[in-house]
Amino acid sequence: MRKTILITGASSGIGKATAIHFQQQGWNVIATMRSPEKETELRTSQNIHLEKLDVLDVESISQAIQNGIQKFGKIDALVNNAGYGAYGALEAFPRENIVRQFNTNVIGLIDVTKAIIPHFRQNKEGVIVNISSIGGQMTFALGSLYHGTKFAVEGISESLQYEMAEIGVKVKIVEPGFIATDFGGRSFDFQAGEIAEYKPIINALMKQWQNPNNTISPPSLVAEVIFSAVTDGTNQLRYRAGDDANFLLDSRKKMTDAEFFEMMNKQLGK
Repeated sequence: MRKTILITGASSGIGKATAIHFQQQGWNVIATMRSPEKETELRTSQNIHLEKLDVLDVESISQAIQNGIQKFGKIDALVNNAGYGAYGALEAFPRENIVRQFNTNVIGLIDVTKAIIPHFRQNKEGVIVNISSIGGQMTFALGSLYHGTKFAVEGISESLQYEMAEIGVKVKIVEPGFIATDFGGRSFDFQAGEIAEYKPIINALMKQWQNPNNTISPPSLVAEVIFSAVTDGTNQLRYRAGDDANFLLDSRKKMTDAEFFEMMNKQLGK
């Protein structure tokens, strides 16, 4: 019998690559997104079912899960992938943008997870994969909001695994490095602001992001890591995705705060 996975934020990037990878591995896929009517590639794929789901709309979450169960009979795994990055000087961010960042990346993830747990508890099995980032273990300049949400995802996931073990459910965290997605486009909220004191660090960070020597992995690599996390049958909590993720996270663990900040500041030309 085919197993079924529900993926949020499946319209592009990691979410779409994950939907395609699981379908190729013989899974049923409930690919959710805010505007499924605009999706063309996944619509033509066998055993991929599109559903409307906005993590800011609790009713759409419940409906997508119900429709997915009705379509395939059971959901075996959830990938909480929907999210975006807010970067810039904290002082420059309007409060509504701050609230939206946390509502999308944290509260939305919690709402989707909470909505599917009763189904997993009834089945006495399931896998929850939360897409974090290397930014859930370390930080870059101007990312206080984004990193705040990813640190929250890490803490939520690590604690959640204790109670989920009581009902036969595994919790996994996937930590990608730099990935070739639209993170700099529609999945990105950059607030430069007009405060002169922050201009040097903003310009330095933008220059660093555009460095052609940066290691950038394809979304398909993350999809493969997610598949391993879902199917390996272990209680492993964290999974890295990308050579840069290994280097940066290993460096963060080995260095003192001062040493790591010095290394990161050098990257900014300071």
